[in-house]
Amino acid sequence: MLPGRSATHGDQPICVDCAGITQDYHCWGCGTETEHYRHNTCARCSLRNDLTALMHVDESQGTETTAAKLLAALCAAQRPESILTWLRKPGVGELLERLATGDIPFSHEALDREPNGLRVEHLRSLLVHHNLLPGRDHYLALFERWLASKLDGVDDPEVRRPIESFARWHHLRRIRGLSLDGKPTQGPVHSAKQEITETAKFLSWLKLTHGRTATSCVQADVDAWLADGPTTRHAIRTFFVWAVKNRTCVNVTIGFRQAKTVPLLTQDQRLAMLKACLTDDVDTLSYRVAAILLLLYAQPTVKIAAMKSTSVILTPEGLHLSLGEGDPAPVPEPFAALVKQHLASRPNMRTGSTSGSTWLFPGYRAGQHIHPNTLMARLRENGINLMGARNASLRALVKEVPAPLVAEMIGYSYQVTQKYAAAAAGQWSRYPRI
Repeated sequence: MLPGRSATHGDQPICVDCAGITQDYHCWGCGTETEHYRHNTCARCSLRNDLTALMHVDESQGTETTAAKLLAALCAAQRPESILTWLRKPGVGELLERLATGDIPFSHEALDREPNGLRVEHLRSLLVHHNLLPGRDHYLALFERWLASKLDGVDDPEVRRPIESFARWHHLRRIRGLSLDGKPTQGPVHSAKQEITETAKFLSWLKLTHGRTATSCVQADVDAWLADGPTTRHAIRTFFVWAVKNRTCVNVTIGFRQAKTVPLLTQDQRLAMLKACLTDDVDTLSYRVAAILLLLYAQPTVKIAAMKSTSVILTPEGLHLSLGEGDPAPVPEPFAALVKQHLASRPNMRTGSTSGSTWLFPGYRAGQHIHPNTLMARLRENGINLMGARNASLRALVKEVPAPLVAEMIGYSYQVTQKYAAAAAGQWSRYPRI
């Protein structure tokens, strides 16, 4: 510890002996010289004492008991004060005690049955991070539970049967495949829930109003439903594409919904925002880096939140970002310097863990990245129109680089980048993909 100040060396911090401080700063529990948290003990020893009493840990039974494993995991936090603060929240102590005594089995299914999702999910993240529970896709698990509840709410078997087939054989299978490939599932889960919900509304209306089902549905039914309601009703299109392909129904077609307006920043607005993020303290460094990834590389916020630190590649030619399946995208200065600075000082690196996080933007929970909704809200607070910024960035990129190369470099489909190239009337709009 360096609690003293030097009178002869510019008020530099100095140790206890050099400062002539007589107070003993050694922890009475572990002997480490550190700040005392409670009764001459450090925060880590105080945490261990509290947890030992709370979870009835008997050290004579070894380190392989459930209580001992849980104790070791929680005491391994780089910042034990955060665990002590967490323990003071209502219900946390009771949850840990029940887990340690075996009243709650060590399994995801057992935790799923517990109320208060935030408290349980924080504990789950700690257990997964310390290998006390196997890892699982959080959004896939939520979707499976949501789907079971959604289907339970559909009483009519003629309505439920096609919804269940569509949900399980199209959406659930696709999301599980994405999860196995290590791809983000939050966005697909969100769109799947909306499509299933809208399909359930339509089929219920169809049966109640016309007495027909998915197999007897006609084009006029679909047209009437789409004409008299919000634009979210067009989400039933995916169901009918799937149903026609599987011969659940025939002769029903729904075209893509065309947006009446396309949010788009001007180039001057986009460059002004980039300049503010690069040179001004408009926000903390991590959110400035995230905003630039949107403004410079058209990265969706869901993808930005889930980026890993391994996506940042340092080569002899400079810094690059691995964003798609093609060659890594070069990072120009001064953004490259900001990325390096962010990597060296990422926030939330000591949240219940002893090892460094692999995420480029670590979240508050152990082993988790920042939640995309948190990132979206923060960027909007800084005055950034997310869709307008992404559209402007894509349009600027396809004006300078052939659309197929842009697609490969930043992780978009060829169809999307070609569409933007045509809209921008860029010089590369007819560039062939090899």
